[in-house]
Amino acid sequence: MLLRRPLQTLTLPLLRRHLAAAAAEAVASPPDHHGADPLSPPYDYLPGHPRPDPKHDEVILAVPRASSGRHVAAKERKAGRVPAIVFEQENGQEGGNKHLVSVQSKQIRKLVDHLGRSFFLSRLFRLQVWSEHAGQGELVESVRVLPRKVHLHAGTDEPLNVTFMRAPPSALLKIDVPLMFIGEDASPGLRKGAYFNTIKRTVKYLCPADIVPPYIEVDLSELDVGQKLLMRDLKVHPALKLLQSPDQPICSIIGSRAPEQRKGK
Repeated sequence: MLLRRPLQTLTLPLLRRHLAAAAAEAVASPPDHHGADPLSPPYDYLPGHPRPDPKHDEVILAVPRASSGRHVAAKERKAGRVPAIVFEQENGQEGGNKHLVSVQSKQIRKLVDHLGRSFFLSRLFRLQVWSEHAGQGELVESVRVLPRKVHLHAGTDEPLNVTFMRAPPSALLKIDVPLMFIGEDASPGLRKGAYFNTIKRTVKYLCPADIVPPYIEVDLSELDVGQKLLMRDLKVHPALKLLQSPDQPICSIIGSRAPEQRKGK
């Protein structure tokens, strides 16, 4: 009943007593984030779904780049740096606020080699932009980013340029999430000698930045000859939005080797 009185009638002692009681109640009953609606922010990874491995957490060091162009890019690569761009993408739309930077070539090469190209492009990193050499001078910007594109040299796999998206908690990011196939040993079709046909290796989703999946597991353990899995069959966080047709196949078990082929092997 106290809250229904006009504010003028609340004496200072009564007001203090009410605020203290409200604070005590908040401490005694903290919000239950585990019981929160998974379709509403703040988002968190759900049990049983893949989450990023902290051993791959790394700060990518960068320096500002004044201009772009073929000659500038060649000069950067000769100095052991990779030309890069950092931009915004919210609600799935690429926007402005683009900054030209350069990152260390050996660091990008190491991350791509350790994670694999597809997994590198679905992994969040902390990007620090320094005024002078990487890690030196004044810290210009420190922001969470997602690698959007990485171009590699066809012959040496050296990184040629990288594009990063800023990934604040409020952002929705378009991501090609890599697929990880499991359960091959238990698949009835594969145990009969059939072939595993991979149709898709990544699937495009609109993901809240806080729950970007490092990959999606595709369980083959119950797949028999002639059966296939569709995009609608993938188990993902309910806040992720599929940006491709749910009826597209991602893999199938086809045919079986003829007896002569099996004997020959």
